Amino acid sequence: MKKRMLGLAVLFALVIGQYVSPMAVSAEEITAGTKQYQTNFTETSLSGGNTYMQQFFQIENYWHVASVDVHLDYKVSQLTQNERSNLTLMINGTPFHSFRPIEQAVGGQQLTVHVPPEMIVKGVNSLTVQGHLETSSPIVQNTCLPTDTRDNWLQIAKTSRIAVNYTTESIQLSIRDFNQHFIGMGTVKEGQNAIAVPKAGNLAELEAATYVVSGYAKANPVTDKAIPLIEYSPDNVKGKQTVILVSLFDDLPEDMKSLVQSNNLENTALIQLIKQADHDILVITSADAGLLVKAGRLAANQTLLSQIDADRKVVDNTTEVDTPTVNVSRTMTLTETGDKLTGDRHQEKAYFISLPGNRSIADASKLRITYRYARNLDFDRSMVTVLINDTPIGSKKLSTELADNDHMDLIIPKTLNISGNFTVKLAFDLELKNTNCLENQGQMPWAFIEKDSMLQLNTKDKADLLFNNYPYPFLRDGSYNKVAVVLPKDKDPYIYQTLTNLFNLLGRYAQTNTGEVLYFQDNVSAQQLKGREIIAIGSYKDNQVIRDQNNKLYFRYDQSGRGFVSNEKMSIDASYGTRMGTLQLLDSPYESGFGLLAVTGSESKYMYLASKLIGSEGTLWKVFGDGVVTDIDGNIHAFRFKKETAAESSNVLTDVLERRDVLGFMTAALLVALLVLLSLIMMIRKYNKKRGDRR
Repeated sequence: MKKRMLGLAVLFALVIGQYVSPMAVSAEEITAGTKQYQTNFTETSLSGGNTYMQQFFQIENYWHVASVDVHLDYKVSQLTQNERSNLTLMINGTPFHSFRPIEQAVGGQQLTVHVPPEMIVKGVNSLTVQGHLETSSPIVQNTCLPTDTRDNWLQIAKTSRIAVNYTTESIQLSIRDFNQHFIGMGTVKEGQNAIAVPKAGNLAELEAATYVVSGYAKANPVTDKAIPLIEYSPDNVKGKQTVILVSLFDDLPEDMKSLVQSNNLENTALIQLIKQADHDILVITSADAGLLVKAGRLAANQTLLSQIDADRKVVDNTTEVDTPTVNVSRTMTLTETGDKLTGDRHQEKAYFISLPGNRSIADASKLRITYRYARNLDFDRSMVTVLINDTPIGSKKLSTELADNDHMDLIIPKTLNISGNFTVKLAFDLELKNTNCLENQGQMPWAFIEKDSMLQLNTKDKADLLFNNYPYPFLRDGSYNKVAVVLPKDKDPYIYQTLTNLFNLLGRYAQTNTGEVLYFQDNVSAQQLKGREIIAIGSYKDNQVIRDQNNKLYFRYDQSGRGFVSNEKMSIDASYGTRMGTLQLLDSPYESGFGLLAVTGSESKYMYLASKLIGSEGTLWKVFGDGVVTDIDGNIHAFRFKKETAAESSNVLTDVLERRDVLGFMTAALLVALLVLLSLIMMIRKYNKKRGDRR
């Protein structure tokens, strides 16, 4: 009896060993100094007999990977036939682990698997979870019966993750290597980087630092973690592995001035890497404010920065630092070389289309997809669907006659209201005949998307001052649009955190480093703010622009300036009015056609709370209209105060001018009509002349 119990215990231990806790990691693999980076899955629900999903994860070039573990939390249908069902894990298309779901498992299942290290590559890796699930067994052998796959489902929980255990190489003495470490995923995720300016920073230093923040924000691989802008001090940079210090030479800390290797900073700027005991600092400095700003623009050009192998770069008036201008092309190719999809049933290919945040798709935009596919499909059940931002815009059945040269022409619906970046997805359903009865004998179906698949875009500016259109008006065609930032005279840490939020998101949308962001103190003159898109940060008491424009704000301060008062949209208790922050987007009082964003609250911590709403794409969707209120409890209230303009009546001439195909046809028709009219006139004149000769 004891032997039997011991055998059961050993069997139980083996089962538990296979399905270990997701956090279990071997001591040999995780040594002192080893770090871990986790990539979490998105919660996914898959259905059908054959299902799969992909999760991507990154390996940085300077990582030495100790191990990679896949922690899978999942559920499968309770009706699953365990002996006929299986799940397979693949890395970069190569399978490395297969298993069957636990028989009659209650609740969720867990699995931890070590990935063979030789299968991991530097850069982007893909993990595929592929399942073959059956919930019914054949009743009669050799008989083909219709199947219902609605009960064949697999749910992968968002607690599933890929854990990369690694050590890092030390930063080499080159700006390029520092740059890689600075925007490395582990560095950003752990908050070990920062961009700093001297305490009570000069306005030119803030401008240069803003360009640096914007450039790194766009390159930041961790979308939910901002790169902070801070005041430089030993306490603020403590625990940071990489720091970029943007400073005029006179404002540099004394211990760094002696390390800066340049004697001509009146006529040049310098970008220099300085290695210290506990962190590495990239110093951007000059004695000239204009050259400091230019060096900041170079640091915002990731292409140039990644090419500098030396530990220092001198910038002068002749140095080229600008990124290429953004061309909003009317015609875009989806793929340069063509794309092949292989496998039966549902297969997808997505294409990312980059468009400036202020541009939206106008009427008569078209999509032409050319493709070919295998001839061994079940053409009664095979089709292709085109989706934009996961909204279907058209489908077409596949057919034997068109297998070698098929195409779809679609007009992008105006009702999609697409603006900024979007995705075009092609979803093929490649069904084989009798797949419920016969195994696939290697006759894998395929589809090929041709390289002449094109997107013809007509775009227009979004000109409404609404958070629905943010980051307009501060960005235009990928560049900062003459932005003026008005700050209080005294800047506390919340001011810097607010700037961090604002320019990490704006920087993600900024596609060039050529736009302009100027900083002003709150006593700025009205003349200096003319012709600019304004961001005013502060309270009634410490920002004169907000104080002077209080009667124009949607949420106004009381006479004492201590808190907000009620308006036509929201009743506000006097006490609550002192504990809320607001975002207000209104017409500029300094010149028509421009906007003013007030990021304000009675105290700077409430102003910072408001800025968090426009600090990342994950929170931006929560704001709309032109006036938003938030508080420390996370309550958000968004309103529209501007009156909606009446819908424009259809203008036939405008519609025709936007449709170049129709315009060409009408031009040709008009020319033909003119020729006919000229012919008639000539014939009438000739006829009249003959009648005159007879007389």
